[in-house]
Parts: sequence; structure tokens; C-alpha cells
Amino acid sequence: MYSIAIDGPAGAGKSTIARAIAKRIGFIYVDTGAMYRAIALYFLRKGVDGHDREAVAAGCPDIRVTLDYDSEGKQQVILNGENVSGSIRTPEVSNMASLTSAIPEVRASLLQLQRDLAATSNVLMDGRDIGTHVLPQATLKIFLTASADVRAKRRYDELVAAGTPCSYEQIRKEIIQRDKQDTEREIAPLRQAEDAVLVDSSDMTIDQVIEAVIREFDRVKGQQ
Repeated sequence: MYSIAIDGPAGAGKSTIARAIAKRIGFIYVDTGAMYRAIALYFLRKGVDGHDREAVAAGCPDIRVTLDYDSEGKQQVILNGENVSGSIRTPEVSNMASLTSAIPEVRASLLQLQRDLAATSNVLMDGRDIGTHVLPQATLKIFLTASADVRAKRRYDELVAAGTPCSYEQIRKEIIQRDKQDTEREIAPLRQAEDAVLVDSSDMTIDQVIEAVIREFDRVKGQQ
């Protein structure tokens, strides 16, 4: 089985790029960030403080996150039997996910599911710690990044297009804070794996990034 791990900070375009590449090469796309967002949504609905590690850990046994795929192959995130794919992309969920994903019990609840998917299918998985922790033996590891300004503008445009009221400056502030939380957390912090290929998409189009990653995959696949 082949596996591609794409890691990087919030707003780098990981999901967009990963989804497009997986479709091109016939891999199963696994958006691990969406899985953590589903858990964050659960705790938000329950009114749990994301800073309260004991409360979050205690709630993990009551959460079941699974993946499904629609007729077009698009990933659907199922939280305790409910499709929450349309409810997990808000800034509030994003901020909660940054807090709760740092808690060991949360990560442990999803780790085996993610590894099982990679053991049985050709997968393209994106997240914060795929190449360093979830799939350290991935066929190809990509660290996808962009400047905070570019990432904030992309997220702003995405929300505006969806008709969601937002502030560019607030989004930029949240992205910088998210970077700090993700890189400084004790469990599986965001960092570039030693053998990962760095792709800075600040001045690249989506198509250019896609082609760059596919070239790298073809290269490493040819070496095996």
C-alpha cells in the first residue's frame, strides 16, 4: 500500500490540495483535521471547557467518530451517528479543536482508526502530525505551508464566498494563535518531519502545488 502524508499549519490549503490529488491518483482521502473538529464540536455542544484536560479526557469514551464517503467519493464525518460535515468549519470549532487535539486521550481515540485506514488502502492523509506521528513510514511526506498573511486571506475569501460575516484581521490573529498552539503543544506538535518535502504555496496556484506533490510522489514511487 502507498501512503502520502501532508502536514502543515492552519489555512495552508492541505485539504483542498489533498482532496484534489487523491482524486487524481485514485487514493482514499482522509481529512484528519475534520475528525478532530468533530470531537471539538461534541465538546462545544456539551459546554466543556477545552482547557479542562480532565473533563475532555473523561468525555472521550462517549465519542465515536467514523468516516463515510458519498457517491462522489467526498469524505463525510460522522459523529455518534450524525453527519456533521457541514457543522465543523466555523472558527469556534477550529479554535476548540486546537485545544482538544493536544490532549492525549483525544489523539489516542483517533490514532488507530487512521492507521487502520492506511494499512488497508492507498491513502492520502492530511493533518498536523501525519508524517511525524500517525504515519511515520509514509511513502511520501509533504510539509505544506504559506505565510500567515496569505493563509488568512485565503480563509477570509472562503468565508466571504460562503456568506459568513468575518474580519480579515481577526482571522489572521486566530491563525497566528493557532500556529502557536499547534507548534508548542506537548503531544505530537506541528513540525516538519526530517524526510518531508517542504512546499511553500505562498506564491503558487492550487494547480502548481498539486503538480509539485504528484511529481514528488512519482519520484519516490519510482525509487521503491
